[in-house]
Amino acid sequence: MKESDEIITSPLAELAEKMPPASLYFYYPEGSGYAFWQKVRSSGEYAADVAEIRSEGERLLATTQPELTYSLFSLFAKQGSRLEYERAYFERRRRLNTFALLSLLEPEQEAFHTALLDSVWGICSELTWCLPAHVSPERPVSETIDLFAAETGFTLAELRLLLGERLPELLRTRISELIHERLLLPFLKKGPYAWEEAEHNWSAVCAGSIGSAALLLLQEDGEKKILGRILERTERSMTYYLQGFGEDGACLEGIGYWNYGFGYFVYYADLLHKRSRGELDWFSQEKVMAIAGFQQKCFLGGDAVVNFSDALPYSSVHLGLSRYVSGKYKGIPSPPTRLRADYREDHCSRWAPALRNLLWRELAGDAQDWEPGDFTLPDAGWLISRTVSEEGVFGFAAKGGHNDEPHNHNDLGQFMVAGDGEFFLSDLGCGEYTQDYFSAPRYTYDCNGSQGHSVPVINGCLQAAGKNRFASILEQSSSGLESRLTIELSEAYDCPELQTFKRSWLWRKEKLPSLVLKDELSFTNKPDTLLERFVTLIKPEELSQEGRLLLPRGSLALELVYDNQQVRAEVTERTYRDHFGKNQVWYTLDFHVLQLETFLDLSFLFHLIRM
Repeated sequence: MKESDEIITSPLAELAEKMPPASLYFYYPEGSGYAFWQKVRSSGEYAADVAEIRSEGERLLATTQPELTYSLFSLFAKQGSRLEYERAYFERRRRLNTFALLSLLEPEQEAFHTALLDSVWGICSELTWCLPAHVSPERPVSETIDLFAAETGFTLAELRLLLGERLPELLRTRISELIHERLLLPFLKKGPYAWEEAEHNWSAVCAGSIGSAALLLLQEDGEKKILGRILERTERSMTYYLQGFGEDGACLEGIGYWNYGFGYFVYYADLLHKRSRGELDWFSQEKVMAIAGFQQKCFLGGDAVVNFSDALPYSSVHLGLSRYVSGKYKGIPSPPTRLRADYREDHCSRWAPALRNLLWRELAGDAQDWEPGDFTLPDAGWLISRTVSEEGVFGFAAKGGHNDEPHNHNDLGQFMVAGDGEFFLSDLGCGEYTQDYFSAPRYTYDCNGSQGHSVPVINGCLQAAGKNRFASILEQSSSGLESRLTIELSEAYDCPELQTFKRSWLWRKEKLPSLVLKDELSFTNKPDTLLERFVTLIKPEELSQEGRLLLPRGSLALELVYDNQQVRAEVTERTYRDHFGKNQVWYTLDFHVLQLETFLDLSFLFHLIRM
């Protein structure tokens, strides 16, 4: 890249001029990786990680690198399908990551290093690093930067530094050329990109990866002005990313996107802090500390997590990221090691967290388990309670918010109940990502529309999308014995007859907790229908005693008690396509109101019992 003739005099540009080159000290305290990788190789602390990486290495040595053909690439444009191309694309990243880690762990194994060089060569030969879903006729492919193109550039820049002379000069030069051609030059000359002002994970991942690649690659004095210009842009994008959070630090996209977006924010902020010799420090901001504490609030027992929006119901922990922020902030607990993410778990095969799960493992200590806690998140409109007794660990979460959140679901008033690390009342979370999933038909998908959530259908109306469809918090409180949340929900529905809709939850933290749900609705005229709906993945059992349903799972069950004089129960088995393209069975527990009036007061009791 040629240096621009533009004279830059901003403080950030001046600081960039004084930055020392990136070095291995950014990764290893001794400035050399040999001792670190020997410790990883021999220490019991890393034994499971090493076994998983070696297992993948043996598997991948026995296979060939999948091709990224035009036929696969064009499937998205032809039929809206993403999975076929993405499986091959992410398998290529899995090969790169695995053989890179094995080359660092076992440099004497020539087979692994040869496979690594072939993987680097293959990725350098790809027509584009972008996914088909992110390519548009509105911008040439050569100028497009998406999440995965940015991640790929960051990965290659990091490998170029970590492997040093073990990478042939041809590949080192080609990596540098491609990062300039596909990331740095388009970022400076072909923008602006929509994601630069995104208040969600795209700004953190794209800008963070580009900024990180620049911090690692632009070393010479003649490149410092370019570095300064890139940092000005990336710093601006990080400000937009943080604007997407309230002061409560809640990630509205869920814990998976916290790991992703906030993870790449941290990876960039760490490299920036180190290369600026501490002068640029995102971690000193109170909001960053609040966001860093979000993860531990989401666990409802075991690996069950609050999964509003496009989130998965069960989550592991990225130990590197988690231990890093725990080491940064005294008030954020270190996670239990048993929740450690398996190396093979990330279906997108991202290098940055995989590396740091090893590098940052020992930055904070281990914990036996998350402590019980009640978390009111007023900006998000969430209430989360994790309750511990001699009977086990139990969790409850409910939400308000609005229906134009990142990865939005029309889900105001949604709630979930968990016990023994399993869900009894569920959120379906994210479905299979397709073209329609992110366009006009989005809310016809049950996992996205209110029809797939534990909220009512009012006079035939589902919830509508939009920021003007919001919940108002009337009460949000917790004590040692109970937690309460009350919200007003009438704005969520485009239902002219609906005047008010107040939904309240009372979570009683007994040895076996119970939940009381109360809905109060008023209308200008009597509605024709009102349907209360609850969502579960458990096939319910109807008890001989009228007015009760049982959701059994192992030795624990959730008993649902209702007034069968007021409502008629109906159970329906349904299916949806999950995030991995598999059909999953779920059930709606529908309660039809029998006597409709202009004011309705409905109550349901959910009680956890041992079988």
